[in-house]
Amino acid sequence: MPAPATEADRNAAARETILARVREALQSSAPLPHLKTDLAGEMLGQPVATDSQPAGSSLPLLTVLPETAARPWLPDGGDTVDERLAILTENLKKLRAEVQRVTDLPAAAAVVADLVRERGWQRVAWHQHPLVDSLVADGVTAAGCDGYAVDEPGFDKRQLEACDAGITACEAVVSQTGSILVSSATGGGRGLSILPPVHIVVAPVEAVVATVGDALHLVAQRYAGRLPSLLSFITGPSRTGDIERILVLGAHGPKELIVLLVG
Repeated sequence: MPAPATEADRNAAARETILARVREALQSSAPLPHLKTDLAGEMLGQPVATDSQPAGSSLPLLTVLPETAARPWLPDGGDTVDERLAILTENLKKLRAEVQRVTDLPAAAAVVADLVRERGWQRVAWHQHPLVDSLVADGVTAAGCDGYAVDEPGFDKRQLEACDAGITACEAVVSQTGSILVSSATGGGRGLSILPPVHIVVAPVEAVVATVGDALHLVAQRYAGRLPSLLSFITGPSRTGDIERILVLGAHGPKELIVLLVG
């Protein structure tokens, strides 16, 4: 009567079964997924021999980067400034975010002052940045509202929940997805863009880029490879649809996102 199999024997048998199935699957070639006809020819290179791919195998070698191959299936981000701005505005509206074009920073400060007065805001949090400073001085403070700077000594992030809004700059605005790329350098940490019920973002028109990849490339160049400790993409107000597929705004963050594009 054979001895009962040990745990090591069972593990070895299970491993061999899995590897056998992988080897079997590799014998059947399959078309590369998500390829348009004009890219398919460029994607297929000369087969090469490797440990897992013997010489003469019909498996193709990629000669075009996946990012290039995927572009035809990604949303359009626009090739010109006007196209990017139009796509961005449409995407932000779909995301239930508000976007306003203003000519200069004084005009942006006037928009903020109007919001303070109309909504009766008492306290607005902000992070020191050349674009934000003027909005606070000429918008928040001028309208009689208290500004709470996250850069000041003794700052308590728990106080952010008591603020009516938070104002930040950003690294880039992505027209392709309607996303805002913020960092610790432009947003003063994650809490400022999450805890207040309204998030106001001020950005120059030049910060609008076509794709997520363009935004990351821009940041990499700006900081010469020494990236900020935080990079975060914000795509519309906080939301959830988990409960009976009913969209609820403000589930895990701000209920409102207001984007001020300057220029």
